[in-house]
Amino acid sequence: MTQSLDRREFLSHASATALAFGAGAVFLPGRTPHLKADDVNDLATMPIIDTHQHLWDLSKFNIPWTKNEGVEVLNRDYLTADYLKATEGLNVVKAVYMEVDVHPDHQVKEAEHIKRLCASDDNPTVAAVISGRPSSPEFAAYIKKVADGKYIKGVRRVLHDAQIPAGLCLEPQFVKNMQLLGDMNLSYDLCMRSGEVIDTVKLVDQCPDTRFILDHCGNMDVTSTDEKAINTWKRGVRELAERDNVICKISGIVVTAKPKTWKPADLAPVVNYCLDSFGPDRVVFGGDWPVCTLKASYAQWVNALKEIVSTRSAEEQRKLFHDNAVRHYGLS
Repeated sequence: MTQSLDRREFLSHASATALAFGAGAVFLPGRTPHLKADDVNDLATMPIIDTHQHLWDLSKFNIPWTKNEGVEVLNRDYLTADYLKATEGLNVVKAVYMEVDVHPDHQVKEAEHIKRLCASDDNPTVAAVISGRPSSPEFAAYIKKVADGKYIKGVRRVLHDAQIPAGLCLEPQFVKNMQLLGDMNLSYDLCMRSGEVIDTVKLVDQCPDTRFILDHCGNMDVTSTDEKAINTWKRGVRELAERDNVICKISGIVVTAKPKTWKPADLAPVVNYCLDSFGPDRVVFGGDWPVCTLKASYAQWVNALKEIVSTRSAEEQRKLFHDNAVRHYGLS
């Protein structure tokens, strides 16, 4: 899609071109006996809010990790026009931008850029979660400078990079800045190694007024057969789900699947454990584009998730793909 659309035209275009489940998807009526024909039609054109949209322009921002071995395909620009093309026909009506781990020198620039994008009416991006280094003493000054109370909804720092030590999120400075986010009505996205999800329970308990989002189902590798690792992840997810100020983002896990041969059933155990642990009101959908393209197109990921949740009620599916995002991110 090369031409610019205003937001009203964009929504009209998305609704008009929405497809049932896209090419190659599987929707088995026998698996959804509780759905009436009208329910199926409604779900086919169900509006989607993507709570995990990545965009970057390498001519504007230094994003060092895109040069890493194994992700060379991501070392190019991914712009709004590319996102619209990737999501075409899926009825993605709104998106929440997710930080892309820019170089620390570009964090303020990223925040200001994304606020301008959210204010524009030619794209689906309406809110943002921005970069930040909560372990830094300068974090408070930074977030007070860039948070605008309208478009900026939260902060994230990826904690699963090899150079980041385990337990960073429990250091006193980090905890103090998490509490500050709560005071500012901002959320924090938890994105760490699956074995460290349990650490975040201690963090959350020290920050009862801060909203947390567990990214990517806690980053559990869907190919893992390590029972100890799986049980550690399960315990972390289960205990986080017991905290009312935490929600779970159903996103990202397709990148851990086997290349080319993965099936929706491979993702289902992780997805369903998170859905069942957090319940229908505290889960949101995230596309994780373009990172998802390491293993799947945007449509393949959406269609796989729709197949996995097809046995759940129409109301639960709408909450996952749309309604919960409106409520948790304060979207109109």
